[in-house]
This record gives sequence, C-alpha cells and structure tokens, in this order.
Amino acid sequence: MVLAIALLATVGTTPLQAGAAGTATASPAVEAQGHPNGQSGQKTVCISPKAVQLGNTMRRLWSDHVTWTRNYIVSALAGLEDQQTTLNRLLQNQQDIGNAIKPYYGDAAGDKLAGLLREHILIAGRIVAAAKAGQTAEVEKLDKEWHRNGDEIVKFLHSANPDNWPYQQLKDMFDKHLELVTEALTTRLKKDWAGDVAAYDKGQAHLAMLADTLTEGIVKQFPQKFA
Repeated sequence: MVLAIALLATVGTTPLQAGAAGTATASPAVEAQGHPNGQSGQKTVCISPKAVQLGNTMRRLWSDHVTWTRNYIVSALAGLEDQQTTLNRLLQNQQDIGNAIKPYYGDAAGDKLAGLLREHILIAGRIVAAAKAGQTAEVEKLDKEWHRNGDEIVKFLHSANPDNWPYQQLKDMFDKHLELVTEALTTRLKKDWAGDVAAYDKGQAHLAMLADTLTEGIVKQFPQKFA
C-alpha cells in the first residue's frame, strides 16, 4: 500500500556550541579546515549570537513538528481521547514556524507558510484515518494531494530566498520528510515498534538538517540583521 504522510540536507548539520564572550563556535564538522598558522588543528569561527538564537529556535520548532506529528499518529491509530488536543498542538506548531520567519519576510509571508503547513498536517491526518480504515485507494489519492501541497511549500520557500534555498535541494528534503512520516505511520500500523522508534529518530535528524538549512539561508540573505 502506497503511503505518504506528513522540510533539507547539506549544510550546518551540527548544532552551534556556545563560545566565550557571548560568541559561538561552529561545530568541529564545520570548522575542521586546519590551523590559520598552517599547523594541524581547527579554526574557530565566530558566529553572531542572533544567528545562534535563530538556529536554536528553528531546531526546536522543527523538532516539535516531528514529535507532535508522531504523537498524533499514535493517538489517532489508537483512538485515544487526546486526539483533538494533540492535533490542536500540532497545528499550533505550524503557526509557530510561520511566525519564526516574519521578522525577515513579513507577516503575510509568515502566515502564508503557516497556512501551507497547516494544510500539510490536515492532509496527513486524513491519510492516517484512511490508512487505519484500510482504504488503499483513498490513501493513494490523498498521497498525491499531499505531495502537491509539499511542492507548494517548496516553491514558496524558494521564491522567498532563491539564492540560498535552491528549489531542488528543498524538494529533495521535503520529499524525504514525507517518506519518513510515511515510514512512521506504516511501522505503527504493522506494530513494528522497533521500526517505529527508528523512524522517529530518522525524522528528528532529518528535520534538524532542514532547520539548519533554513537558518543558514536567512543569515546569508539578511546579514545586517545578524551583525
């Protein structure tokens, strides 16, 4: 049964670490380029505290996206009483993500992203319900709608920052996100508990990369805001 539920690889995949005197240093994976005097070692890269704050916020929001998506899948499949409450919290996360880009792209853009992400979640909820009911044809129909929405999200982000958020990079990352949420649903349906845990861990790691990609793109596009 084709299932696809629930944004990116490449840069800044490790968290920023606090440095001295209110600065931060990039992780060893980012800075291992040799000592400036030609000796073996690592360069220290100073990063604006504002950039660190944005990075931490983005990572927290996209981590919440994975966590509350999984919580909803668990609740919906089990028919728990907290299903609507969990959905409400998941939908709030989409508005929080939209709000996070408002200081850079404006209120209208932030609300547009939040709306697209809200649709992303609502379609996913319908896929969960159809999969639970064994409605294979409905799942496949909704999967196409879900990927259509995903492409709209990617095109919107790319249009906001085309130089730093390449379309194909974002598309590959968002498609992978959908694949991992699908994996989370299918393993849960099969009562493959180990697979369920593994899918959650992979989803967290993947959206951490997405968060870092978004952060780096914003910092490069608006360097004056991070001086």
